[in-house]
Order: sequence, then structure tokens, then C-alpha cells
Amino acid sequence: MKRDLIVFGEDWGGLPSSTQHLIRHLSEGRKVVWVNSIGLRQPHLTLHDLKRGWKKLFTPRSPAATTTSPPSEPFEVIHPRTIPAPRSRIARWIAVKLLIRQILPVVNRLQLHRPILWTSLPTAADLHGELGESALLYYCGDDFSGLAGVDHNTIAAHEAKLSREADLILVASERLTHRFPPSTTQLVPHGVDYTLFTTPTQPATDLPNNGHPTAGFYGSISSWLDQELLCNTMQRLPEWNFVLIGRVECDLSRLEGIGNLTLLGERPHHQLPRYSQHWDVSILPFLDNRQIRACNPLKLREYLAAGRPVVSTPFPASTPYLDHLQQVNSPEEMANALQQSLEDTCSEERRASVCGETWSARANQIEQHLEAL
Repeated sequence: MKRDLIVFGEDWGGLPSSTQHLIRHLSEGRKVVWVNSIGLRQPHLTLHDLKRGWKKLFTPRSPAATTTSPPSEPFEVIHPRTIPAPRSRIARWIAVKLLIRQILPVVNRLQLHRPILWTSLPTAADLHGELGESALLYYCGDDFSGLAGVDHNTIAAHEAKLSREADLILVASERLTHRFPPSTTQLVPHGVDYTLFTTPTQPATDLPNNGHPTAGFYGSISSWLDQELLCNTMQRLPEWNFVLIGRVECDLSRLEGIGNLTLLGERPHHQLPRYSQHWDVSILPFLDNRQIRACNPLKLREYLAAGRPVVSTPFPASTPYLDHLQQVNSPEEMANALQQSLEDTCSEERRASVCGETWSARANQIEQHLEAL
């Protein structure tokens, strides 16, 4: 009989993370309790944080006050009220007590079978041993110590606790394996929703349609994007359209006033193939920093599955796919690579390079590790 799961992740229903993809598959044949984000930093006095805090604190709940069962999902989701990323000992103690009061009744009501506590957030470390779990699993998909917008000292303390106490640590990139004990650490790279990104779609109506070639990117528009590279490349190719899809999380003043740049904002994950299948080239213009060296971006495999040419700056997780993308180090190289991509006819080879890396295959790999706990 499969062991059930208590999962600490980001808010369910947003842009699907690797944890959401995996739990969708791992939930088959087991009960799952999903706990929405308990935070990676303390809130700031910004409009975004105030809106998020208001939603978490005052959005009407179901009769159970903190739980709901989305009709499309076979498990319950808990919307916790707690102290985000607590720092002091007393704040951590209060946060744990608040979470136990909200989560444990659900766990007991569902009569979970030898549940495994799965956390994708280091800040859940203090819950270890408090929810009747039979094992602790830490799923590390990012180098949180290099991630912008988190409380690094707080996260480091929680992650050190997980490193000592976790029965199993799953990491998404080779770089992350070196941060944890070899005896408990396993590499499980990200997967891809292969069917979603290979099934032909109609182009999005807001994709530029002016007869000029288009280079596109989707994801967080954050400080790890190389704005200097993008700016100089766009100026070298004024006849190209450049499309960025995603929430803007950094200062984009460097790109202001560039006429061939289109910012489309966020789009639902299931709509992304309507863009990536129909622009001419997918781009990954990353800076070389600690976070990017440890990352394993979901969008790389999604780009390849969509079939369009891929132009990227170098980063370690791209190494297995060097035969299926062009790497560039300068605006001149990027401009040349984009132009050359217009002659590319290798769509099927790109799709084939990731056809065995589905989320279902990754979940099956993890299932074997869960059985061994």
C-alpha cells in the first residue's frame, strides 16, 4: 500500500511548478494533503505583498475555514495562516503551533497511511516530527541561497536542519547534489508536459503578426535575465519582434523605449504552447550567476518539446541538450544565432530529445525512492 503525502509547496493552482507536476502523478493511488505556501521571506510594505497578505488572511474560506477540495484535484488543499519565514526562536515556535492547529485535524480526519512529509520549501523544516509523519523528504528545486527575494539567513538555517534530518533529499540539478549528504541525496531532473507542448495549437491572437520574425521568452522576468544582452541584440535586429511573457519582478528601465520589444504579462501555463509553437525562436538570455548555475529551468524542455529553435546563454543544465540548441555569449553571437535559426529544420529532433523526460517518468523514478524509505 502506497504511503500518503503531506506536501508543503507554493500556492496550488498558480503557474505549475515541478512539485505540482510531480504530485499530480504521485497522487494516483494515495491520499495527499497539500499545504499552500508558508513563505520564503517576511512580507514587505509593497503593494504586491499587501495584496497577497490580504488574500491569504481575508479571502473567504470553505466551512472548514482552512481547507478546500478543488473539484479537479483528488486531494485537499490547506490555506494556512501563519508567520511567513519566521526568524526568532519564539516566532518559529508560534508559527509551528499555528500550522499544527490547521493541518493536524485534516491529517487525522483523512486517516493518512504512514504519511511522508514532503517539503519543497525549507521553511517547513520546523514541522518535522509534528504531523505524525513516517519520513521526511526535502525536494530542492532551486539554490535558495542564491535566489533573489528570499530571507537568505532564515532559509539557510532551515535548509541546514533539513540536510541533517531528511530521510531523502531530491535535487533538480547536478550542482545541487553537492550541497547535501550523498547518502540521502538523489538527482531527479525536471520533466516536461510532453503532450501539452507537442499537440498542435492555434497561435495566440496577441502574438506579433507583422510579417517579421519573432524571438520569445516566458517565465519570471527577473534580475537573472541579461538585460544588456537583450538590449544590444534587439538594437542589432530592429526588424525582429522580441516577446517576453511573465510577471515583471525587476527594474526594466534598461529596455524602455525599445520599439521591437513586447511585454505581454503573465499567461496561464496551458496557453504557453500557443506562443512557443508559433514564434520563430525560443530564447534563454540568462546571466551567469549562482542561481542560474544551479537551476534546471522547466522551460528548456518545454521549448524543445514545442519544436522551435532554441538560443541560450550557457548554463550547466543545458549541457545535455547542446546538440539541440545554440549557445551564445555576446549580442553579436545572439543576433547571428537568431538569423541562422530561420533556416532550421530540426523540429522533430528537438522533440525527440525530451520525449522520454515526461513528468510521469520522473514521478515513476521518485516512486521507487519513496518505496525504499
